[in-house]
Amino acid sequence: MRVREDFRTLTGTEKAAIFMLSLGEEYTSKIFEVMDDDEILEISQTMANLGKVDAAIVEKLFIEFAEQMSSANALMGTQESTERLLAKAGMNPDKIETIMEEIRGPAGRTMWEKLTNVNEEVLANFLQKEYPQTVAVVMSKISNDHAARVLAMLPDNFALEVIHRMLRMEAVQRDVLDDVERTLRTEFMSNLARTARQDSHEVMANIFNNFDRSAEQGFMEMLEKTVPDSAEKIRGLMFTFEDLQRLDPASIQTLIRACDKEKLPPALKGATETLSDLFFANMSERAAKIMKEDMAAMGPVKLKDVEEAQQYIVITAKELEARGEITISTGSEEDELIY
Repeated sequence: MRVREDFRTLTGTEKAAIFMLSLGEEYTSKIFEVMDDDEILEISQTMANLGKVDAAIVEKLFIEFAEQMSSANALMGTQESTERLLAKAGMNPDKIETIMEEIRGPAGRTMWEKLTNVNEEVLANFLQKEYPQTVAVVMSKISNDHAARVLAMLPDNFALEVIHRMLRMEAVQRDVLDDVERTLRTEFMSNLARTARQDSHEVMANIFNNFDRSAEQGFMEMLEKTVPDSAEKIRGLMFTFEDLQRLDPASIQTLIRACDKEKLPPALKGATETLSDLFFANMSERAAKIMKEDMAAMGPVKLKDVEEAQQYIVITAKELEARGEITISTGSEEDELIY
């Protein structure tokens, strides 16, 4: 562990962190109370990464602050001491957890980013040798589209068992994550982040949204036979191409601008007349005419190409919604728009 010995190399934030650590939890907690979130995060990150501070630096720091210090004990800034200080300040536990996750840095996130970048066939081959519960944890942590591709490559019975485990899974306990970390460490390295609780059916619906049509139908049929209640919940939470009818005109126009123009003709060729008319109504007259001509000139289109184009547009819509650029109504009175 490094020892901070050169006072001249300290940044202003590091000086503030050392000063607050030296004051003790009671006084530091009072200082945290009057800081805004960004200040707390910056100071907390610095505290957690400070390491050992030479006593001479502490003395010089107090002199610089025109203070006197009778003890010259060295200080140790750690994640644990920082978390205690935040708790002492009476801060909301959820806010503390958010700050500490930021302090822990990209270790956990990097783990899942690395897994998401691992070829789905390679990951599926590795995971099918593990316990279904282990695979369920991994599937709940990586991106939905990657999870869909990996699950589709697992043996059907094994994949179904993983889905069952995911549906029953509550917030992942730390000891479970530690076990998964030990399992994956030699293959992918890095650490695991703590898992925030998510609705298992919502997670699974998002994964199903990223399956191709045949995989989606296959797994759904199996679920309907084994856990019909869960299958119904997942189906209700899934967002399909026909659900784009719930978009308001401004959102449809935003979606049209965001989509690859080559994807729209095959997607609309397989759409209902109501939905295709909705898209045409939100284009300029000239653009709608050109689109219809392109669709007519395409002739017969493979079902696979239609489904891929429609899935692309659905994913684009969900991404726009996540960024707050469009609104997808659920059909409830709360989502009704007033003009």
